[in-house]
Amino acid sequence: MKRTNELVGKLRRAINRERLVETAVRFLSVPSPTGDGGKASDCLAQILTEDGFRVERPEAGHPSAPAVVVRFDSGKAGQVLQFNGHLDTVHLPFVPPQVSGDRITGSGASDMKAGLIAAVEALRALRDTQALSSGSILLTAHDLHEAPWGFGQQLDRLIQDGCVGNAVLIPEPLCHPLPVVGRGAATWKATIRRDGAPVHEVMRPGDQPSVIAAGAELVRRLDQLNSRLATQSDPMAGSASVFIGQIHSGEIYNQYPQECWLEGTRRWLPGTARQSVETEFRALLSGLEKEKGVTITADFRFIRDAFFLDQQHPFVRAFQACYQEISDKPLPIGPKPFVDDGNSFWGLAQIPAITHGPRAGGQHTVNEWVSIDDLVRVAQLYALTAVAFCGEEII
Repeated sequence: MKRTNELVGKLRRAINRERLVETAVRFLSVPSPTGDGGKASDCLAQILTEDGFRVERPEAGHPSAPAVVVRFDSGKAGQVLQFNGHLDTVHLPFVPPQVSGDRITGSGASDMKAGLIAAVEALRALRDTQALSSGSILLTAHDLHEAPWGFGQQLDRLIQDGCVGNAVLIPEPLCHPLPVVGRGAATWKATIRRDGAPVHEVMRPGDQPSVIAAGAELVRRLDQLNSRLATQSDPMAGSASVFIGQIHSGEIYNQYPQECWLEGTRRWLPGTARQSVETEFRALLSGLEKEKGVTITADFRFIRDAFFLDQQHPFVRAFQACYQEISDKPLPIGPKPFVDDGNSFWGLAQIPAITHGPRAGGQHTVNEWVSIDDLVRVAQLYALTAVAFCGEEII
C-alpha cells in the first residue's frame, strides 16, 4: 500500500494543471472540421515536438492531415498501452476557446480535443517521473472520425498498418459508466425510380409503377425486419434494429413522381458479421425491385462495427483498480450509447479499448464545455493505468 500511495502521489504531482489548460486552449484555438484537420494535427505535432517527443506523421490514406503518432518507450519489454483520440470536430460554426472557472468552452472542448490533451499530459507525467518500469505508450491522433464527413477511414488505416498497442484508452466525453458492449452502426439511403419523366397525375401512364407505393411497401418490409431484429437483444446494449428517419417523393401534390427515397440507420450486436448486415439489406431491396417493376439503388455506409469489452481482461482489471485508487469506488459497467474508435479497435483487431474521458457536455453543438478538474483526473488515471498495465504493477 505504501508503494501505491507513493506512486499515486508522484503521478498526481507531475500532472501540471496550468500546463494542461494552456495546451488545451492552444490546441482548441485551431479549427478542425472533419476532413480538414491538417492545421490542428500540425499544431498537436508541434506541441509534442516542443515537449521533446519524437513525432511520426503517417498519412494513413489522408495526406492533407497526416496522423500524429508518438512512441514513448521505457526501455524494457512489456505491454504497449495506446492513448488514442480524434482531433476533428463536427461541421458547425467555430467557437474559440475560453476559460471560465472550472470550465473550458469552445469547439472540440467536449468532443474531444481537450480529452486528447489530458492524454498528452499523462504522457508528459510518465516521462517526467520515469514511473513506467517496463513497456511503452503509443499516442495516436487522427482526422476523419465524425460522420457523415468521415467514417473512421484514417484510424482504420492506422490499425490495418499495425500502428496499434495491446490495449487502448480513448478520452471521449464518457466518464460514467465503463462501457463494455455496444451496437455497430451504418447509415443507408434507398432510392426507388421508374422509367419516364414526372407528369401530372391525370396524365400518368397506366403501365408505369408507383414509386410511392413501392416506397410504402419498403417501409412495411423494413418494419417487419425491425420486428425480427428486436429478438436479437442485449440487456445493456439494447436490440438490433433498422430505422427509417426520412422518406421523400414528388415536387407538388398532383405530380406523378419519378423517384422516392428513404434514409435511415441499421444497428447490430456483437457476434453479427458486418458483411451479413449489408447483404441482408440489399437482398430485401432486390426482392422488392423485382416485384414492383422499379429500380432501387442503395448507398449503405458502414460507420463502425459492434463493440465488446471482456471485463476479465488484465487491462480492464488494471483500469478498474486504478480508477478505484483515484476515485475510492469502482466504475459501474454499462453500455456504450454511441459508436467510437473503440468499436474500430475491437472490430478490426480484437484489441480491448476503454472509452473514458472527462466530464463534459454540449457534444455536437456550439456550446461544448469540459471540466478542468476532470481533465486533471483523467490525466492522472491514464498515467496510473499505464504504470499498472505496462509495468504490471500491483495497484
